[in-house]
Amino acid sequence: MTNEFVVVDLEQGTSEWLAWRHQGIGSSQVQALMAKRGRGQGKENLLRDKLGNPVLNHGFQSNAMARGHQLEPEARKLYNRTTGKDVRPACVQSSRYDWLRASLDGLSRSGDAAVEIKCGAAVYRRVARDGSVPNSNYAQVQHILAVTGLDSLDFWCYWPDEPPILVPVERDEIYIQRLLDAELKFWNLVSQARSANPYGP
Repeated sequence: MTNEFVVVDLEQGTSEWLAWRHQGIGSSQVQALMAKRGRGQGKENLLRDKLGNPVLNHGFQSNAMARGHQLEPEARKLYNRTTGKDVRPACVQSSRYDWLRASLDGLSRSGDAAVEIKCGAAVYRRVARDGSVPNSNYAQVQHILAVTGLDSLDFWCYWPDEPPILVPVERDEIYIQRLLDAELKFWNLVSQARSANPYGP
């Protein structure tokens, strides 16, 4: 196991997991910080979430998101069978930055292999067409690499009755530095706002 991160014993989706996630920045939240200026209010919404109640702010889950969550165990089983790896869901936290966190779809027991699983029809079609990770997921996978310190991870696309797609993703040091700068700046904002209102959630 690498010393870049620690594994936190939590079950994803529980109230304990939501509370832990609330005390840091997770991989599914970072796209809002890297979006180009003028594209929505992602950063402002994320800040409101971090200053609110973690359970109440868990967010709306569309039918597509619910379906993806339902298919994930099946997709992970097929990934393990196809690659010969044995990955399981895991929550990890950076040893360097306490707030740098990720809820992984799959991590090997030794901590030397990780996978990000996508089970949506739209993302499957996009990856099948382009053969690469969609721009909307790039910050997410690089965040995972930043937390774990790994040189690469697998991006696994699954949709029933279609051949699964495996896209290896290499670590992008230049992008990760930009990402960490943006995340640190954002987390300082969260910390300052929480200090100004110590009786908040």
